[in-house]
Amino acid sequence: MSSCPIKLSVVKDAAREELAGILDSVTGGTSLLLDPKLSGPLGMVAEVSLLKEHGVERIFYLQPGRFSTEHPNIVYLVYPTVANMNIIAEHITGLKEAKQPKSFHVYFVPRKTMICERVLEEKGVYGSVNIGEFQLDLIPFDDDVLSLELESGYKELFLDRDRTPLFYVARSLMKLQAIYGVIGSIKAKGASSKLVAEMILRMRRESNMDESKVPDIDELILIDRQVDMVTPMCTQLTYEGLVDEFYKIQFGVVSLEGKTLGREPPDKKFNFNLNSTDTVFNDIRNLNFGTLGAVLNQKAKVIDEYYQKRHEQQTLGQIRDYVKKLSTVQAEHQNLRIHANIAELILAETKKPEFRANLDAEQGLFGCIDQALEYIEDCINCQVSLIKVLRLLTLQCLTNNGLKSKAFDFFRREILQTYGNEYLFTLINMERLGLIYKQDNHFNYPSLCKSLRLLDKECNIREPTDLHYVYSGYAPLSVRLVQHAAKPNGWRLIDESLRGLQAFGPTFEVQQEIPAGTRQLAADSAPASRSKVTLVYFIGGVTYAEISALRFLHTMENGKRDFIIATTKFINGSSLIESLIEPVGPAARVRPPPTPQ
Repeated sequence: MSSCPIKLSVVKDAAREELAGILDSVTGGTSLLLDPKLSGPLGMVAEVSLLKEHGVERIFYLQPGRFSTEHPNIVYLVYPTVANMNIIAEHITGLKEAKQPKSFHVYFVPRKTMICERVLEEKGVYGSVNIGEFQLDLIPFDDDVLSLELESGYKELFLDRDRTPLFYVARSLMKLQAIYGVIGSIKAKGASSKLVAEMILRMRRESNMDESKVPDIDELILIDRQVDMVTPMCTQLTYEGLVDEFYKIQFGVVSLEGKTLGREPPDKKFNFNLNSTDTVFNDIRNLNFGTLGAVLNQKAKVIDEYYQKRHEQQTLGQIRDYVKKLSTVQAEHQNLRIHANIAELILAETKKPEFRANLDAEQGLFGCIDQALEYIEDCINCQVSLIKVLRLLTLQCLTNNGLKSKAFDFFRREILQTYGNEYLFTLINMERLGLIYKQDNHFNYPSLCKSLRLLDKECNIREPTDLHYVYSGYAPLSVRLVQHAAKPNGWRLIDESLRGLQAFGPTFEVQQEIPAGTRQLAADSAPASRSKVTLVYFIGGVTYAEISALRFLHTMENGKRDFIIATTKFINGSSLIESLIEPVGPAARVRPPPTPQ
C-alpha cells in the first residue's frame, strides 16, 4: 500500500493493535472461538501468526453443541446476533456442568448491543463473561479501497429501515479523521448520506479528537446506493468486474476449480489474490474486457524479450543485473499465465449466445426498446436464473419509468407460477424498495441520461476519454455525480439534474471548520505538487466497475485529484438481489420492526 495517495496501511495497523491489545488482556493459554462470518474480514487485517504471538493456542469456528478445551481462557470474537448468544450460552452452561472452570471473554464486532446482553442474562450466563468490543470497521482492501464488509448493509438500511449501519459508517469516518485530520468539505446525496454527514458533525462536537493533524483528505462525498440502482443492475464489462460477475470476488480473492484452469487435482479450489501487489492484475483490472487480449499479448511479448536477453549478457556485471531482475519477471510471468487462463474462461462465457442476448437487452433498455420485455418473458419461459430475470426487470423499471399495470401483473404472475409462490415475499421486498413498480412519473431516466451525458453508443473502449467505457457505452450515474461534486462549483451546475433525483433523497453540503493553526500549518507544509484527495463513500455498496470509473476520473483530472473509495460492501446486481430473497420454511426469520423515524 505504498503507492496510494494516503497510507491506508495505518488503518490496518490500528485494527491489528486493537486486536493484539484484546488478546494480551487475557493471561494464559487461550482458545479463540470465531464467528465463521468474521473469518474473511479478520483475515484481511490479522494473520494466524499474529494471533499465536498474542496467546492464542487454538482457533475454532463458533458452532452449536457442547464445546470443550484444555485452555483456561475462552475468547469469543463474534457478530452481535441472538443466534451467536444462544450458542455461547450453551457452551458456558455445558462447561460449568462438566465442572471445567474457564474464564470467558466475549468481544462483539463491531459493537455490543443491548439485546445480546439481555439474551445472556436470560440464559443465566451474563455474570460469567467479560464483555468487550473489537471495533473493526473499515478494512483496507487495496491502495485506494476500503470496505466495512457489512454483509446485509443494503437490506438493513433501505428495506428494514435499520439505522445501525449508518452509525458504523459515521464512526469509521471519525476514525479516519482522527488518523488523517479533519475533512474540510462534506457533500452528501441521499437521505442516509445526509444523516451520516449530520452524525459526524455531532460526533466531532462531542469528541475530544486531536485536531492538530494536518488534513490529508480534502473532501468527502457520500452517495446513497438508492440514488443509482441502475448501475449495479448492468453487467460490468471491466476485467475485474467480469471476474466478480462470473466467479465472485470475496475478500479480495477469487476461487477457481483446478479443472477450469487445467490444474491438478481438478476438484481442488485454487485461490488467487486480486490486488495491486499483482502488477499484471493492476495493469488490466480497470480495462474494458474487449481490449484485454491485446494488452495480455503485449505483456507476454515484453516478458519473452527479457528472457531472450539472457544470451546477450557478457560481463559479470551484466549477468548480475539480469539475475537481479529475473525473479521479478518470473513472478510477473506466473501472474500473466494465471490471468490469461481466467481471461480465457471469461471469454468463453461472453461468447455464449445467452450472454450476448442479455447484453443486447440491457443496451435496448437504455434506448426504451420494448423488445427487452419479450426477452425477459422468454427468460422466464426457459426458466433461467430468477436472479437474472429480476435483475433485468429492475433495469426495465428504472430506465423506463416502471411497468404498465398490465405488464406488471403479468410478470408478477409468471414469476410466481414459474419459480414458486415462496418468492412473493421477495417481490414485495423489491416493490417496497422501488426496484420493481407500476408506471408513474417520479423518475425520468431518459432526461437524466441526456442532461448528464450517461450514454455514448460511439464510445472508444480502447482509448477512452470518458467514463462510458466501463459499461461499453454507459457512464455510471453515481460516478458522474462524484465527477461534478469534485469540481470547484460542485453540484450547483447540475441543479436541474439533481431535482430529477429528488425522489432518492436530498442534496447536502457543509464545510467543517478547521482550526486556524492547523489550517496555516497545512498551507505551509503542503507541497505545490500535492494532489487533492477526495474520499468517496458508497452507503449500500459499490461495484468494481464503479471503482474502475473512479480511478479513470483521476486520469480525467490530469492526476491533480486522487480518489479513495470506501463502501459498506462490494456488490453486483446478483449479490444485491440475493440479499433481498426471503428465506422460507424453517430458515425463515422474523423481520425486526423498523427503526422509528
